[in-house]
Amino acid sequence: MTVLVLVAAVLALLLGGAGAASAHAGLSGSDPADGSVLKTEPQHVTLTFTESVSFSDDSLRVLSPANERVNPRPAQHADGKENTARVELSGKLPQGTYTVAWRVVSADGHPISGAFVFSIGRPSETAAVVATDPPDDTAVGRLYGVLRHVAYSGLALLVGAATFVLVCWPTAGATRPVRRLLTVGWVALTASTVALLLLRGPYESAGSVTSAFDLGQLGRAVTTRSGGALMARLVLLAVIAVLLRRWARRFDGADDGARPPELGSRDRQVGALLAVALAVTWAFAEHAAAGIQVVLAMPVAVLHLLAMGVWLGGLITLLLLLRRRGPADQGVPASAIARFSRMAFRAVAVLVGTGVYQSWRQVGSWEALSSTSYGRTLVVKVAVVVLVLWAASYSRRWTARLVYEASPAKAVRVRAAERARVAQTVGAPPAPARQDHDTAPDAPAGDGPDEKTAPPASDADTYRRGLRRMVTVEAVLGVVVLVITTVLTGTQPSRAAGEKAAAASVADSGVKVLTVPFDMGTANHQGTVQITLSPGRVGENTVEAVVFTADGGLASVPELRVTLTQEELGIGPLDAKLKNQKGYWAAYDLRLPMPGEWTVNVTIRTTDIDQVTVRETVRITSVPR
Repeated sequence: MTVLVLVAAVLALLLGGAGAASAHAGLSGSDPADGSVLKTEPQHVTLTFTESVSFSDDSLRVLSPANERVNPRPAQHADGKENTARVELSGKLPQGTYTVAWRVVSADGHPISGAFVFSIGRPSETAAVVATDPPDDTAVGRLYGVLRHVAYSGLALLVGAATFVLVCWPTAGATRPVRRLLTVGWVALTASTVALLLLRGPYESAGSVTSAFDLGQLGRAVTTRSGGALMARLVLLAVIAVLLRRWARRFDGADDGARPPELGSRDRQVGALLAVALAVTWAFAEHAAAGIQVVLAMPVAVLHLLAMGVWLGGLITLLLLLRRRGPADQGVPASAIARFSRMAFRAVAVLVGTGVYQSWRQVGSWEALSSTSYGRTLVVKVAVVVLVLWAASYSRRWTARLVYEASPAKAVRVRAAERARVAQTVGAPPAPARQDHDTAPDAPAGDGPDEKTAPPASDADTYRRGLRRMVTVEAVLGVVVLVITTVLTGTQPSRAAGEKAAAASVADSGVKVLTVPFDMGTANHQGTVQITLSPGRVGENTVEAVVFTADGGLASVPELRVTLTQEELGIGPLDAKLKNQKGYWAAYDLRLPMPGEWTVNVTIRTTDIDQVTVRETVRITSVPR
């Protein structure tokens, strides 16, 4: 309960004062803008994202109204900026509505996609249709997600079993269950890594499963951040295979009663170095590699992965050993269980601490816990972790009882209790031995020659059975936590979703302010009228107008009229119907039906008989999707 209270307090402090961050890139702007109507054809299309992105030759496509591609060359970064993508367009483009479809890979290795439209001249009745399915909702995406689960599971088994042997019980390295567990972990991690590397290209480009064997696509995938991390992981796994083979030769024969080899500090250092290197291959290409505090987030992610492997993989190793059927002298010693209990407690503490930091970094606010997919999944994970802590508390109780049962202090107390106290009379002859049955020494029930009842089980056996049950529950819950963690690593973090929406809002909903000079009808007196249009998008808008004199002071005019006209589409003029608000003019219900360039006509009557009309243009954008 103390640990839970401390965790809740830290969460409150961190989440309550969280700022902005990013992971999973989002589109923050484009040129041309979404829904814009251009008078002349642009030379190129540029997209700007919230973080650095990578892309393939087919990542950015510009489609004409007839659904024909009009960008002959692949995308490039604009002006060397890693968070941009630009394509050049063909020469003469016909009038109509064009569709820009894009699919890029964010710095954390996940693909993102989208589409928007712009028009040249005037919008056309038809436009290219682009699929709007989620980037991962493909056969390759679903298979890639399953393989990521397998990879995490293999890491947990490999790291956990090896740590149990190196730290808790060296003899376990000679047992068949542990050897099989190490083999299964290595095979699962290696096979999934090879498959992930083959699928990396189709995963990024939304290709088919059969394109996984395209050598050209594989070559491009290897040069990316995620592909390079997978290649490094395969090299590490090859080194680990050699090391496991050497360890197996050293342990041969120890399972038959021979003394196991000594594992020194060098073995532990090599094992720790390889485990850290494996974890880095995940942190280098996942959420920790993007956003704020990358220098701190990377080691935190490594610690989180290693703690998960030590705890969950160690639990599964202990469970297999506890369920092992064999001679009594091959059971797991209480001292090994005690060492694992202490190690598991430290691993869970690291998991909680690093998890709190990662939650703060990826969620950002209490509201995001209920309003985003990432937040809701994280709440489920926290609930399961609480259940894990509950099960772990019972496991520690059974471990403490088992250790006490096997301790020297317990043996001394038992021997002292078994000593018989015989009463003797000082100076008197010893009492004759009684031969009748009633005076025979008491025997425990079931010890008589005619009794068929088996002796009761020892306390140690009872404690082992209780520990085995709770370790099973804890391991099952740990697997659930592992599955949820894998889902989280493939889900857009809450802060990224919020930053993406904020970026779109900044790009599309900026208030339009126009300052238009006009002749006040007096020699050398040039006034200005300031028109504010909010939010400057299709739909209902607020219009405010303020008139200033030549020296910057407020001017009072008898009448002020503002109309807007969309000349390309023949819409308007639309009268804003401004009303005098005693100092400025305003209207709050002007509805603009279409995006594009609008002409603003401002008529100012300076006297009872004098008036002047000036004009300016403003770009109205569409409502953000």
